[in-house]
Amino acid sequence: MASESRFEALRTILVEPSSLQARIIGAECDEIGLRQVERVGTIAEALDTMLRARPDLVLSALYLPDGTGTELVEAMRSEGRLAEVPFLLISSETRPQALEPVRQSGACGILPKPFTAAQLSRAIGRTLDLLGTSHVLENDFDLESIRVLLVDDSPNARRFIRRVLENLGLSHFIEASNGREAARMLADTMVDLIVTDYNMPEMDGREFVEYVRTRSWQQEVPILMVTSESNQSRLAAVQEAGVSGICDKPLEPALLQQLLASMLRQSKES
Repeated sequence: MASESRFEALRTILVEPSSLQARIIGAECDEIGLRQVERVGTIAEALDTMLRARPDLVLSALYLPDGTGTELVEAMRSEGRLAEVPFLLISSETRPQALEPVRQSGACGILPKPFTAAQLSRAIGRTLDLLGTSHVLENDFDLESIRVLLVDDSPNARRFIRRVLENLGLSHFIEASNGREAARMLADTMVDLIVTDYNMPEMDGREFVEYVRTRSWQQEVPILMVTSESNQSRLAAVQEAGVSGICDKPLEPALLQQLLASMLRQSKES
């Protein structure tokens, strides 16, 4: 299998306190060719292991003896050496309120239990693609000249999304922690693309999109919303406000590239 040759050299840390679950996941890893898997059971062990030798991939449960998978990925995104390590959550948790924090924290993907080897392979592939360097957009756009306004109240989320966009070739960023701050920046700073969250204090994503489309002098700028919001009425309101595209958290790399290419192309032609 092609995935076996792709995965066999990956040094992977599995953060799973349950010996039974670790054996089950380990068997699926072995089936897809993921051979170098080291199991730890706590956040402290995981961070210590990663800082001694940076892994290529982290697979983690949500509930750990000394915290949560959310806390683990947040610690990774705040640590320079680990900020770009791909993180995949493996969990049977389905409650939105339990998964929302990890979606916001910079996880590359969430794989629900139970899963098959094929599903694990696809999830890992998407996770690696998200933080891998892609030159797809460079074929059509002068990416170095594109000025991006990145709006999110979470510094970790901004840092992670910026890294993803940098790996696509974008390099010129300004950042804001909420819509109100971003609106002030737009008053005297020209941008070519806005990437914004939905749930933010002071001025949320919908209000910010409405501001750009009705009150800003840059009313035509493409706006991509990257959000874990699942309320359909809220998302419909965002679309009505004039957002150019919506991408879920965790990010889907192929969809992100497709949306960005479409928005930038339309902006270029207008």
